[in-house]
Amino acid sequence: MSDRPHSSNKPAKPSQQYRMPAEWEPHEASWIAWPHNREDWPGKFGPIAWVYAEIVRHLSRYERVEIIVNDSASEKRAQNVLDRANALNEKVGFHRWPTDRVWTRDSGCTFVKNSNKQAAISWHFNAWAKYSDWRKDQKIGSLMAKASGTKEVQAFFDEKRVVLEGGSIDVNGQGTLLTTEECLLSKTQERNPEMRRTDYEKVFAEYLGITNVIWLGSGIAGDDTHGHVDDITRFVTPDTVVTAVESDPNDANYEPLRENIRRLRAATDQDSNELAIVELPMPRPIVFENRRLPASYANFYVANGVVLVPVFNDPNDRIALDALADVFPDREIVGIYCGDLIWGFGAIHCMTQQQPAA
Repeated sequence: MSDRPHSSNKPAKPSQQYRMPAEWEPHEASWIAWPHNREDWPGKFGPIAWVYAEIVRHLSRYERVEIIVNDSASEKRAQNVLDRANALNEKVGFHRWPTDRVWTRDSGCTFVKNSNKQAAISWHFNAWAKYSDWRKDQKIGSLMAKASGTKEVQAFFDEKRVVLEGGSIDVNGQGTLLTTEECLLSKTQERNPEMRRTDYEKVFAEYLGITNVIWLGSGIAGDDTHGHVDDITRFVTPDTVVTAVESDPNDANYEPLRENIRRLRAATDQDSNELAIVELPMPRPIVFENRRLPASYANFYVANGVVLVPVFNDPNDRIALDALADVFPDREIVGIYCGDLIWGFGAIHCMTQQQPAA
């Protein structure tokens, strides 16, 4: 079932029809897609399934995990890995849907609420306006909506499907959204050439119930998506954000992350209250085959009773884990080694998508 609200270039009133819950609100399930594309991790594909198994093992202790696999053979391979890793149990389910890649945060739908009912916003996906293979991934949002028994709502602006990835936004569940100018307003990897800042704000209001948008500047060096916010700044309570900082003045991330903090200090939430800001250190640069990778502790995922945090065998791992333990005192904080996973230019938040509790 598909529903298409009207959008136009006329000023839009903030919609009360839909609300995107914060990630820390109760989940029905977490969605992931099982890794299969060796070209996403050239020369390092072997360990990736075991990283996924570790993530599934921790998530399935607290909520259902819905795993997207290409076919029956892929499902058998995934089950074998999960079984050996003690991660196969009754909370793990499978869906045989072919994918191009496995970054479900970006290709999947965004689950929202309408009163006490759910809807699934399906955006157009075009592989970050960079790659040519996206047509299988483009179908995933609709398939997730159907499998979960959730009404699909396709997002339009001015009669065109809106391109948006889940990693480009973060919300506090109360009406405030974080994003970056680099991702949505730059001419590089331009998602929606016809849309401007105010147009995005209208779309966020109509489909996600957003009344307040905080625009940060740039993402981190090495980010293949060109500025996703889930590598730099995340809400952890309705009025608190954690944000990445770089201590080395000679590092490429130093000044962009300082500029983002300046913007956060000047920003307010939907009720005009200042934000509390918690700093997360950056790990030391991770370089593989002469390419800097987008390693960041901000790419964590919040599930029902646990926060899964990417770690990199770095001295700052413990500092980051302790900082997140302070802001999530009611959840287990688990570090997942992502030194190999990040070669695919994504980490734990990129590969997951939450389905809020009905």
